[in-house]
Amino acid sequence: MKKLLTVSIILSLSYGCTTVPITGRKQMNLLPESQMMGMAVTSYNQFVSSNAMVAANDARSQQVKEIGAKVAAAATRYLRIKGASDRVAGFKWDFQVAESNEVNAWCMPGGKVVFYTGILPICQDADGIAVVMGHEVAHAIARHGNERMSQGLMVQGGGMALDLATSGQSAQNRALFGQAYGMGTTVAAILPFSRLHESEADEMGLIFTAMAGYDPAKAVPFWERMSRLGGSRPPEFLSTHPDPDKRSAKLAEQVRVARAYASKYGTN
Repeated sequence: MKKLLTVSIILSLSYGCTTVPITGRKQMNLLPESQMMGMAVTSYNQFVSSNAMVAANDARSQQVKEIGAKVAAAATRYLRIKGASDRVAGFKWDFQVAESNEVNAWCMPGGKVVFYTGILPICQDADGIAVVMGHEVAHAIARHGNERMSQGLMVQGGGMALDLATSGQSAQNRALFGQAYGMGTTVAAILPFSRLHESEADEMGLIFTAMAGYDPAKAVPFWERMSRLGGSRPPEFLSTHPDPDKRSAKLAEQVRVARAYASKYGTN
């Protein structure tokens, strides 16, 4: 049984291995992207119907929609140039603004984007909104949602294997093993991947932002403002986001690269 589970996991890893555009990182996506997009549409529609959304003719909504369309078009153009249009196959971009003090924005698989009004003052201007938009669009194009769900499936499979391996132990010992496994996978796998996804979305997002005609340099002060909102933070190894100082330093280096992409491939 344990050997069968191990073989299944190895086959799944081989089958689901893809390459993230721009960064070239190999990733594991076990679920069909069409399935991810189908689930996203359902969740997105439920969110929009059950939350207070800013009217389409509101200036805030119009600005977010305009910037979102430009950033998505830039990302799509880049992927087309690189022969990777399959990354956005079936995407139906939609940009909404939710009336909420929460400082947040997100993008679901398939291009469903929501900005919360609480993040707009932190963005300050169109360039700031474009920085956040590029970051969220990058999450969708990099298929981070699929990767995180695939991670969960693998962790679940590993837990099943551990349960089988300790079947002869006492209930107390099995519980201790289970707790150790849960903590180990969280610290050693899931949280690092969360930080990796954020860093990857930063890198890709700056390129899409610059190619859309916005200033990628606005990313550094934006994330510094976000950091000041955070208050006391857990150690980086227990956080889902990169350390703010390290993030700012890395972003500053990536601005030059993003501008080079915009110079080479043009802007909207």
